[in-house]
Amino acid sequence: MTFAETAAPTQPGADSDAPGTADGGPGRARTATRQGRADLLRYVARRIAIGLVLVVGTTLIAFLLTQLVPGDPAAANLGQQAINDPAAVAAFREQHGLDRSLPEQYVIYLGNLLQGDLGISQQSHRAVSTDLAEYVPATAELAFFAIVVSLLLGVTFGVVAALTRDRWPDQLLRVASLAGVSAPTFWVALIAFYVFFFKLGWSPGGGRLDPGQAAPQHLTGLYTVDALVHGQWSLFRSALGHIVLPGLVLAIYTVGMLLRFTRASVLEVVGSDYVRAARAKGLPERTVIARHILRPALVGIITVAGVAFGSLLSGTVLVENIFGWPGIGQYAFRSATNLDLPSIMGVSLVVATFYIAINIVVDVSYGVIDPRLRLS
Repeated sequence: MTFAETAAPTQPGADSDAPGTADGGPGRARTATRQGRADLLRYVARRIAIGLVLVVGTTLIAFLLTQLVPGDPAAANLGQQAINDPAAVAAFREQHGLDRSLPEQYVIYLGNLLQGDLGISQQSHRAVSTDLAEYVPATAELAFFAIVVSLLLGVTFGVVAALTRDRWPDQLLRVASLAGVSAPTFWVALIAFYVFFFKLGWSPGGGRLDPGQAAPQHLTGLYTVDALVHGQWSLFRSALGHIVLPGLVLAIYTVGMLLRFTRASVLEVVGSDYVRAARAKGLPERTVIARHILRPALVGIITVAGVAFGSLLSGTVLVENIFGWPGIGQYAFRSATNLDLPSIMGVSLVVATFYIAINIVVDVSYGVIDPRLRLS
């Protein structure tokens, strides 16, 4: 069989120059593109469906764990004097559905959840959705600041450490990263608050704004963003000043973790053939690092950053209490100490939703960063 016979079209009368044929013409490219998009949409839809199941499972686990905690919600909310009144206790249990069986309580909660009703908080006597709309933006603002600082410092220092492997900058940065991931966050928060607020006076006190300042006009709930959008510069400076110290404290652990992962990821890529070829072509070192080293290494870095961001959103309890930050951490702490079941379930739902959404974004981002991982 000659080469011409091998290369001939498999179907009689097929034209190799016609679009959409097996030679990889524009028609076939468009079909492949549409198929890739359809596969990607199906993948995202599956991830969202699985995420919804996980959210429901999270509410069930939170509900069961709350029931295992020793204590009586009626006693925690009514106080010692009212708990001695059987009528008051019975009215409280009836009002909050505590006189029903556990399966009934959970089914009622899910039914209300489908209608967008998270219940009434037993501590604030407001809708849980109203409380969360107030506290979640505060924690989100703190977490956004911490993750941005962590990405800038962690990735930059990780690249520097990898490119100066086994030299003094690498050794110094590795020691700093080990200290960052080893130091307990609550201990760092206490030391930072004592030194920079009590001793040096460089940092403002607790809260999100200086005393006497009103919150900016509500747009996103993030004070720095709302103040900036509305041109309230004094409020912006105040909000930014209050967020810097707790944000940096939260970022210390994440910076150390990202530094170590970035260093390891870059070291896996820096010796590749295509990196040596890029340098042999005479490309500037900045271009080689940005396009040929950092981009392939970003797959692992984004995974770690996504997990770290979810941890920041859910793990700010101690830092928020130390700095008096009115976020979801303080709200969750008060809900747990008061055995406030609707609030605990609401916090669990929010945290689970954030985690699942972040994981979906991370998974989809893989194909954007590394073409080898795109769905086909």
